Amino acid sequence: MTTRTLISPAQLARPRGKVLYWVTFALVVVLFTLVFLGPLYWMVSGGLKTTQEVVQTPPTLVPGSLHAENYSRAWEVMDLARLLFNTLYYAFGALAFQLVLDVAAAYSLSRLRPVFGKAILGMMLATLMIPATVLVVPQYLTVLDVPVFERNLLNSPWAIWLPSVTNAFNIFLLKRFFDSIPKELLDAASMDGASPMRTLRSIVLPISRPILGVVSIFAVVGVWKDFLWPMLTLPDPGKQTLNVGIYSLSTGVPENILIAALTIASVPTLLIFLLFQRNIMSGLTAGGLKG
Repeated sequence: MTTRTLISPAQLARPRGKVLYWVTFALVVVLFTLVFLGPLYWMVSGGLKTTQEVVQTPPTLVPGSLHAENYSRAWEVMDLARLLFNTLYYAFGALAFQLVLDVAAAYSLSRLRPVFGKAILGMMLATLMIPATVLVVPQYLTVLDVPVFERNLLNSPWAIWLPSVTNAFNIFLLKRFFDSIPKELLDAASMDGASPMRTLRSIVLPISRPILGVVSIFAVVGVWKDFLWPMLTLPDPGKQTLNVGIYSLSTGVPENILIAALTIASVPTLLIFLLFQRNIMSGLTAGGLKG
């Protein structure tokens, strides 16, 4: 049986069908390229324009003159070095906590089979249906006065790290991958006297690099792009993240300098996506099929 497609091989072999196919293909590619790369080009080119050219109507598609010094001015005026360091510190701290605690939770649900494990997993997944904005107020009150410890975590990295640890989506991805690991491999390790912790460290983690890479990317990007929560919990300008710091310092800054700062802030996430897009797709599909 041949594979069914939108256009049959017989129609594609005809000159008219071949021309129609390639014209449609080219239009779709050009359209999606404009949709995805158009805003990026507009942002980069806006950072190269003068202030008058940025705000003029109608806007110019190509800058009349290039002013690359806008980016160096944005780096200095917006203090992007400090904001970038703060964001990296929060992002990789959240990554460390997520890798340790989410891996432990997923491994215990997948292989240790605790009592009421399915109910616990179901309640975790149910939290994914709750809008994030609904949780802002209770999370803020918790951070403002942590129960039992009675500590105020405002202006502390713990205010960013602790809420990011309980990520039900990452736990689900990890558990699904752990479920796909052959049971015979783990039974062989157990027969050789390996404890569950030794099995996790020596067998499970080395073969889980694809999904660990995906979780790492999600953890870093999640902290990097977050705006509302850092704005509420980090009021000190010296401890703010990149997005919040640019927003706080945007008053009185020329539009072209602000656009240049936003362009610089978006570069790390774009690089992460371009460099690790294959890892993201392979990690998301890993564990989907057994065998």
